[in-house]
Amino acid sequence: MRNILVLCTGNSCRSQIAHGYLDFFLKDKEAKVYSAGVETHGVNPKAIVVMMEDGIDISNHTSNNVNEYTGIDFDYIITVCDNANERCPYFPSTAKRFHYNFPDPAKALGTEEENFSEFRRVREMIKKYCEQFVKENLGN
Repeated sequence: MRNILVLCTGNSCRSQIAHGYLDFFLKDKEAKVYSAGVETHGVNPKAIVVMMEDGIDISNHTSNNVNEYTGIDFDYIITVCDNANERCPYFPSTAKRFHYNFPDPAKALGTEEENFSEFRRVREMIKKYCEQFVKENLGN
């Protein structure tokens, strides 16, 4: 069983979306996905909505602090924002680290529809990244 950690600042949007897509693309592969933040901000309701639009339910996800997972031997650590990449604690493992700085959709300004539009845009970026990650690192 391979362990994958997705890490963001608050474990609210980007890491939650990535967690949902990694679970989806991993299907029957021997892997477990965890997501966490260097802080915890709660799962963003807009992230839940835009993921449901794509058929993935993350409504039961929780916002976890990275320190909760110090006893897990991770094979892969994916940071999805620069802040988390800089603040990620050291894990005594041979984990391969990956980093991609996705925009934070929670910081979008404008109308409610403009905000949701930004969440959808970032969702699609993360979806493509996660699909490619699984193909390249965990087989077809």
